[in-house]
Formats: sequence, structure tokens, C-alpha cells
Amino acid sequence: MLRKLFCMFVAAVWTALIFPLAVLASVIRGGDIWVCRHIWSPVLVWAGGGKIVVHGMENVDPKRPTIYVSNHQSTLDIPVLFMAVPVNFRYVAKSQLAWVPFIGWYLWLAGHIFVNRSNRAGAIESLRAAAKKIRGGASIFLYPEGTRSPDGRILPFKKGPFALALEARVPICPVTVEGTANIMPKNSWNITPGPIHVKIGTPIDITGFAANDRGGLARAVRDVIIAQSLELGGRGGDPDNAIAASGAEGVSSLPNSAA
Repeated sequence: MLRKLFCMFVAAVWTALIFPLAVLASVIRGGDIWVCRHIWSPVLVWAGGGKIVVHGMENVDPKRPTIYVSNHQSTLDIPVLFMAVPVNFRYVAKSQLAWVPFIGWYLWLAGHIFVNRSNRAGAIESLRAAAKKIRGGASIFLYPEGTRSPDGRILPFKKGPFALALEARVPICPVTVEGTANIMPKNSWNITPGPIHVKIGTPIDITGFAANDRGGLARAVRDVIIAQSLELGGRGGDPDNAIAASGAEGVSSLPNSAA
């Protein structure tokens, strides 16, 4: 209970204190996320008792525009990945997050990209804006499951984010997080300190995929993330339930399946 209260206090107070500095630094440095990476995130991970171990750092090239794609286990993934992937990336997040005090406001002011998944035309326009940022030299980070996994298994992927990759024509780097769900499960503040492993995979060249093969690209990336999850001692995921149902998050498009 004391750990839970301590983490809630630190998250609220530290986020409120750092918010003005993060926004100011982002404006001055053109959207740079240095404050989030080096000041905000380490305190949150420390408060939760997390110890980050990064594998595959050789696959990160800060000078190469890249789309980083990760599984999503916990709210803690956000500060963890700010720290683990040393690239000045922009998150692609669902539009509801824009209304979250401080975090959502910062992401909006710093030029991160929000997608309204209930509005197909708006979502397509948001992804086109993201593709424009990538062609301009930016890197993007996104969670294709669209929601946090309730049990650590990798959920079906939404195809929309992979349309972004096919339009931008840049490599996709699969990233797997294991351990954040044990520290801070979905919809819970029951904190259990422990290790966090982040595996950064070899970038995937998308030139071998047809311009409209969103499903094939999503499956290929998800297979790598599942393999990396198992390598790190995680629960992996069902390779057959690869694609999420249209308009749904974490629900397979296959009939009578439990994703």
C-alpha cells in the first residue's frame, strides 16, 4: 500500500512539476524530448522499482528515420521507451490521450500525433501527417495493439499503422517490452518492483511488401515481436490471431477466437 501511494504521489507531483520545463524545452529545441527522456522518465521508473535492461541497441540509428513498433503492457511503457530508445521520436497515440492532464497536453504541444480511430477520414489524415513528418526526417513510435494487454500476451495488431509505414517507405524496427505488466498491470496501481527488458529488433525493410499489403506487414512485424517476447521470458502471443477486428482494439478479426 505504501509503495502504491508513493508511486501515485510521485507520478502526479513530478509530472506537474516537469510539464512546464518539458514544454519549454520542446518549443526551444523544435520538439526535442530530452526532458522526458532524461528527467521525467527516470524518476517514474525509479518510483516503481523498475530496472531497465536494453537488448539490441545496435539496431538504433538516430540519424535514420524509422517507425518503431512495440507491444503495450502498461502505462509504464511510455517512460520506459523514452529511456530505452535514444531517438528523438514522436508518439502516435489515440486521440483520447490528448485530454489526459499534463501528459496529453505535452504530447500535443510537442507535436506528437493523435489519431481518432472512430473517424476513419480523420485517422487517415493523421497518418498522412505522420508520414510527412517521417519523410522530413522524423522517427515515429506507435503501439499497433491500440490498447494495453491485460495479461502480457501480445494482442492482435491494427492494420492502420502499417499503412503509415507503407506510405512513408522507411524501415520498421520491432520493439518488445517485458516486465512492465508485472510492475504496474493494466488499470492498476498495485506496484511490484522488478526488471524491465526491452528488446530492439533488426529493422525490417518494407520494400519487399506491396504498397497495399498492410496485413502482411503487420503479421511480419508481430511475428518478430512475439519471438522476442518469448526470448525474454514473456508470454508471446497467438500467431494466428494477428489482425484486430475493424473498429476494435485487442479483438481478433477471426470469428470465435479469444485474443
